[in-house]
Amino acid sequence: MQPLSEILTPARTVCHAPGSSKKKLFETIAKIISDDQPSLPHDEVFAQLIAREKLGSTGLGQGIAIPHCRVSHCTEPLGTLLTLEVPVDFEAPDDLPVDLLFVLLVPEEAHQQHLDILAGIAHLFSQAEFCTRLRTATDSRALYDIAISSVE
Repeated sequence: MQPLSEILTPARTVCHAPGSSKKKLFETIAKIISDDQPSLPHDEVFAQLIAREKLGSTGLGQGIAIPHCRVSHCTEPLGTLLTLEVPVDFEAPDDLPVDLLFVLLVPEEAHQQHLDILAGIAHLFSQAEFCTRLRTATDSRALYDIAISSVE
């Protein structure tokens, strides 16, 4: 897996993000990404996240979700890390609402790379201590620093 520092930036790391539903949360995520990456249109990012979620929930359980999709204007993998103000229902297997998300966008043609990065992120977020540390962050910079320092 690529180090998180190669796919995550402070601008795409948000502590205590708002979102009262999956749809509103995906709107927020699309705005965070398109504000940081103007070449990725908000509407396309939002539509691709929604389309992927319709195929099946990206909620893993234990309050964690890893929404992911391919986006035509995306030239390299990029991530967005969020903790939520209020947990959101993601129809996770354990029925627990989600409060910790890592969103992954990859180029349309990045099939194997997409799977490899996704597997690495899922493994990382399966580690309870890592997730606990992320959840203790009090601001976005601390969240980013914890994420980066925990894996490098």
